[in-house]
Amino acid sequence: MTADLSAFPITRRWPPRDPQAIQLYSLATPNGVKVSIALEETGLPYDAHLVDFDRKDQFTPEFLSLAPNNKIPAILDPHGPGGQPLALFESGAILIYLAEKTGQLLPEARRYDVLQWLMFQMGGVGPMFGQLGFFHHFAGKEIADPRPKERYRAEVERLLKVLDAAMDDREWITGDYSIADIAICPWLRTLRDFYRAADIAGWDRLRNVPGWLDRFLARPAVQRGLLQPAR
Repeated sequence: MTADLSAFPITRRWPPRDPQAIQLYSLATPNGVKVSIALEETGLPYDAHLVDFDRKDQFTPEFLSLAPNNKIPAILDPHGPGGQPLALFESGAILIYLAEKTGQLLPEARRYDVLQWLMFQMGGVGPMFGQLGFFHHFAGKEIADPRPKERYRAEVERLLKVLDAAMDDREWITGDYSIADIAICPWLRTLRDFYRAADIAGWDRLRNVPGWLDRFLARPAVQRGLLQPAR
């Protein structure tokens, strides 16, 4: 059955190229690529639409109709539960949905282990890495008071130590590759390669995290997902 997505205002600004595929509204940020990587890993067909922050796309009525918090990523699945279209925002929720939809990346035997590390990323890694990035790489570096940057630098260093200890004798954060790796590793990449803040957060003293990130970035699906949506 052909899905009808015309009731969703977002499709008027970003018309589906393939109405039967999952519609992804995103940008290649650490949160955005979580979902494109998961889609590539699971093999689900998707139609990636660029939400351009330079044009303030995230504040348009069409985007807000799907993602009221004006944050990417968001998806519209024409074949959601019960065969009905499903609109979803928040990257963590989307990762869980895609894993449950496909039966991949969330092994039942380690389900709650995966979910706890996913929440660790959402509540700790993302917000703290982002704040350090603001004070080290963006406009925050112009603030003379050193205390805000040092607060976030110290917390990022602590979080990295937690991850490094958890990765002892493991290839992936819960043993099996999962949505937890997909959630955390894009933030590690951003800290190291975009914010260029790894050196001030003790990266060179980590035993396991650098190799984990390298394994992640070597995956073909990850390499494809990092490029979506194309500019």
